[in-house]
Amino acid sequence: MTDGRVLGVDLGERRVGLALSDAGRVLASPYSVLARTRDRSGLARAILDVARDEECSTIVVGLPLSLDGTMGRAAHSAMAEVEALRTRAGAGAVPVPEIVVHDERLTTVTATHALIEAGVKRQARRALVDKVAAAVMLQAWLDTRPRSDPE
Repeated sequence: MTDGRVLGVDLGERRVGLALSDAGRVLASPYSVLARTRDRSGLARAILDVARDEECSTIVVGLPLSLDGTMGRAAHSAMAEVEALRTRAGAGAVPVPEIVVHDERLTTVTATHALIEAGVKRQARRALVDKVAAAVMLQAWLDTRPRSDPE
């Protein structure tokens, strides 16, 4: 099993939410939000910079599958961004983190409901929902991984 922190990425249309795991890969926490630009290479560089700065060995990118599990326009666009991320990662001299995708259906809905239940006002929710959605997706990915037993 791979060790080290994991960076979760939620590729929104306007913003990109980021979440980080702890080093033991047990808990995901919201981290930050990147503004979306048309520069796919620049976005990949920014994501890889965070992964490097936070010493992440894996990047998990949310794959927005349709409710029936098929890949629609958004999922194909996300896969193109994953490929840009992999290309950018392979071009550097530093060790390349593992880059994987994980089903992110309904993470934004889950994050929004959690923020509403926490009493976060609408304006503040807009600033938080992307990184909370990234944490929801990353936590789901972490929960599917086998855990090593502590001795």
